[in-house]
Amino acid sequence: MKTAPSDIENKFYADGFAAIAGVDEVGRGPLAGPVVACAVILPAGLVIEGVYDSKRVSEKRRENLAEIIKKSAISYAFSIIEPAEIDRINILQATMTAMGNAVDGLLSPPDVILVDGTSRPSFSETKEVLCIPKGDSASHIIAAASILAKVERDAIMQRLHDQYPQYAWSSNKGYGTAAHIAAIKEHGLCPAHRRSFCKGFL
Repeated sequence: MKTAPSDIENKFYADGFAAIAGVDEVGRGPLAGPVVACAVILPAGLVIEGVYDSKRVSEKRRENLAEIIKKSAISYAFSIIEPAEIDRINILQATMTAMGNAVDGLLSPPDVILVDGTSRPSFSETKEVLCIPKGDSASHIIAAASILAKVERDAIMQRLHDQYPQYAWSSNKGYGTAAHIAAIKEHGLCPAHRRSFCKGFL
């Protein structure tokens, strides 16, 4: 069982920074559902075995780890950008907005923000920010954020599946599987679809 390392965080702790937030998002690619970002601050030195890139962790393990992370965290916050807003501002801006809002939602501002990816979101206060490619496997705290964001979005997609079962979102989570695309062609779009993503399937 892989566990993301804490080397990056530990360097900042050694330099005297106290509160480090990890930030990640899920849901850039799906045809339906929101983008969900999470920011989390964990106690310095805490390592939770099995916390790793959420895409590489089974659903059941993710859910168990999410509960441990929430109970252990100093603070965590989510930001959700709905499909209509994604269509209005585009997916890159929606992702950046979600990550910025998630950090702003923390109970106290962090000293350092570790962001998954290469693009820096805007934050309400100037922070020490480090963008880390593949951060959800390179940084323990980003991996924790990725797990929380994934579990939160999956729960949203399950609720949307209950409203619109014809699209099978409980299994495909809004991604463009063959079955999902076939359902769009048969039933059309619903309010949870990203219309800008679905133009080629109508």
